[in-house]
Amino acid sequence: MSKRAPRMDRVNQVVQEVLGDELERIDDDRLKLVTVTGVRVEPGLSHAVVWFSSLSMGDPEGVAVALGEHRIQLQKAIARQLRLRGTPLLSFVPDPAIASGSRVEELLRHLPKGEVPTNEDGA
Repeated sequence: MSKRAPRMDRVNQVVQEVLGDELERIDDDRLKLVTVTGVRVEPGLSHAVVWFSSLSMGDPEGVAVALGEHRIQLQKAIARQLRLRGTPLLSFVPDPAIASGSRVEELLRHLPKGEVPTNEDGA
């Protein structure tokens, strides 16, 4: 593992914390139940992917649009609180793990009681 990997892990973590704090300050109903679940900042600090989840029943793409509308404010918060040589351009993506977990829960809820799921090969 390179020496830069721990630094980038720390940058990812701190950016996630800053974004989470800043989202609490934004007065936008579309973002009330949004959580930043992960961040990956590119090593050159030019771009960052921000994964989010939303407990509201709204469209995740609508939440991504709302986050995009506040992107400049969120980037300013990162610039204000971190000492980086540049502020990454943020892009927002719904966390696929949340959707996968919800799908598994839904499948399990619809199983008849007492039925044990098996693999396709019968194991």
